[in-house]
Amino acid sequence: MRKTLQAGWKVLFAAVLAATVAACGSAGGTEEARPAAGSVGGAGAASPDRSPEALAKELRGEIRLDGSSTVYPIAQAAAEEFMNLHKGVNVTVGLSGSSNGIKAIINGEADIANSSRKIKDSELEQIRAKGDDAVEMPVAYDGITVVIHPENDWAEEMTVAELKKIWAKDSTVKTWADVREGWPDEPITLLAPGAASGTFEYFTEAVNGEAKAAREDVTASEDDNVLVRGVAGDKYAMSYFGYAYYEENKDKLKAVRIKLDENAPAVAPSLATIGDFSYAPLSRFIYMYPLKSALKRPEVAEFVRFLMSDDGSALAGEVGYVPLDPETRTKNLELLPE
Repeated sequence: MRKTLQAGWKVLFAAVLAATVAACGSAGGTEEARPAAGSVGGAGAASPDRSPEALAKELRGEIRLDGSSTVYPIAQAAAEEFMNLHKGVNVTVGLSGSSNGIKAIINGEADIANSSRKIKDSELEQIRAKGDDAVEMPVAYDGITVVIHPENDWAEEMTVAELKKIWAKDSTVKTWADVREGWPDEPITLLAPGAASGTFEYFTEAVNGEAKAAREDVTASEDDNVLVRGVAGDKYAMSYFGYAYYEENKDKLKAVRIKLDENAPAVAPSLATIGDFSYAPLSRFIYMYPLKSALKRPEVAEFVRFLMSDDGSALAGEVGYVPLDPETRTKNLELLPE
C-alpha cells in the first residue's frame, strides 16, 4: 500500500508534518531522555547502550498485534520498519476487527490490540480480572470516509440527517430517490464494515445516535478492500471506511462531502480537515491498546517508542492518516514502565 500513494497527497502530508514538528519539536528527543523499559543494554550495565546499533543487536522476541482494519496499515508499516531495525524481533499483525483484537488481548492471544474505537469498561474489567490491564494509546487521526462510485454525480454532498435516513436501523430507504427528490429512482447498494469493526461502532453512533444500531440489509465485511471493490464496481453503491483506504483507491471512488445540517458548509475529508476535526462528525482518534504486562518486555516497549518517534509517526502519514501531534506522542511515552 505504502508504495502507491499519490504524489499530491504527499505534498500535503509534508506540509502538515513540517508544521507540527516546527511548532512542537521532536518527540524523539523526549524518548531518548527516558530510561529503558528493560535491561536492553546488558545485565548489570549502569547505563544501558540504547544506540540503534546496540538495540538492533540485542533485542529479541515476538510481538503480536491484532484487530482493526483501519489501524492495520499503520501497524503493518511500523512492524516492517521495526523488524528492519531489529532483526531479532518478529512482529505479526492480524486483521480481525477492533472487537476481536480486544478479545485477543483479553485471551492472551495478542500483546497489542489495534482499535478504531475506545475500549469498553466491560472489556477492561475482563483484562483486570486476570491480573493485567490495557494502556490506551492514540496512534493517529482518522476520518471515516463515506464513498460513492466516481460516476455518481448527485450525492456528492450529503447532510448527516440524510446519512441517518439511509443507514438507520428502521430505514425505509430503498432507492436514491427515497433520500432526496430528484435523485435517481435506482436501488442503493449498501456495503459496510462488519459488526466487530470499531469503524462500524463509531459511524453508527455519530450518524445514527446509537452504536451498532444500523439496518441489516447490507453487505458487511471486516476487510475494507472488499468494500472498496464493491463500490468501485457499482454506480449506485455506497460505503464507509477509514480515510487511508479512500486515499489508496481515490482513482476508483469519490468521497462524499458532509454537512452537519442544511445551513452548514459541506466539508470533504482531508489531512487538514481531519486533523482540525472540522470534518465532523466523522473525525476521530484511532488507537493501540498494549497490555501492561507486554510493555514490561523490552522489545514491546521499544516498538512503542519507535511508533511514537518522528520516523514512526511519519508512517501514519505515509499510509493515509494524520500523524499524532508531538504532545500526544509524549503522553503516550510517559505511559511506558520505568
